[in-house]
Amino acid sequence: MLDVGHGHRIHIEQAGQGVDALVLHGGPGSGCRAGHYDLFDLTRYRVTLMDQRGCGRSTPLASDTLAALDHNTTADLIADIEAVRIHYGVEAWVLFGGSWGSTLAMAYAQSHPTRVRAMVLAGVATTAARDLQWLYGDVSAMFPEAYADFCEQVPDVDPDPTQTPKRIAAYRALLRDPATAQDAADAWCAWECGIFGGSIHDPGSRFGDPAFRLGFARIVTHYFAHGAWFEEDQLLRQVHKMAHIPCTMIHSRFDPSCPLRGPWELANVWPKAELRILGGTTHSALDDKMRDHIRAATDALKF
Repeated sequence: MLDVGHGHRIHIEQAGQGVDALVLHGGPGSGCRAGHYDLFDLTRYRVTLMDQRGCGRSTPLASDTLAALDHNTTADLIADIEAVRIHYGVEAWVLFGGSWGSTLAMAYAQSHPTRVRAMVLAGVATTAARDLQWLYGDVSAMFPEAYADFCEQVPDVDPDPTQTPKRIAAYRALLRDPATAQDAADAWCAWECGIFGGSIHDPGSRFGDPAFRLGFARIVTHYFAHGAWFEEDQLLRQVHKMAHIPCTMIHSRFDPSCPLRGPWELANVWPKAELRILGGTTHSALDDKMRDHIRAATDALKF
């Protein structure tokens, strides 16, 4: 547990030996899992897992207290990565990031370009406003029944997909009120699961845990209501800051949560980036097909 100030202590752990690699999990707010080690050959890499503020085994937890959202911004997470790097005496990392973790990896690389040796990104997300509009609005054209349930929880917001920013803000408010927080979290996570054909009632899923749903939804809406504290298309416009860093991006063509447009545009302006397009709708780094491609990419890196 590393004390990073303002009451936050982040959980970090390691396995393996060799080149230093850091796993940046998705969400934001999902936490790391032991399966993330499988993305690397532990005879070649020393892999660090870091639970981001407010989730996983870090404290305080957003499921327990709204104080977990204080001093919890993208800039704080970037500072935490630096604190972990210094703590372990790492000169430069190989970064893996999935979904929101890919956003955080790129934001860190653009802030600390000399501290990244290479990146492997999967289910690539830029967290641009247009991509949030897609995930919580436009993709409703393919999931109208799930979207109707999603909108029902915030009846004061017009269900028109263009009202996505207002809908996120309305959910954020409900999630901060103890009287409505769990119902709002359940509805939010039902949408997150539903677009992948899953259910929050699946006992084998982390979304089956009400506390996980509450913490996850609170952190996601906290970040997305603020646009992750980015200017529009910030990561794309600042690719030049990380243009020298080799990167493999792995993305499913029909990923319902993150349009292929995002990594495609990045690859077109990032000289050292390679985009590998998979079929299907796989998004999670720990799905079998995605995991195998990520592992092949980390195996292929030469140092």
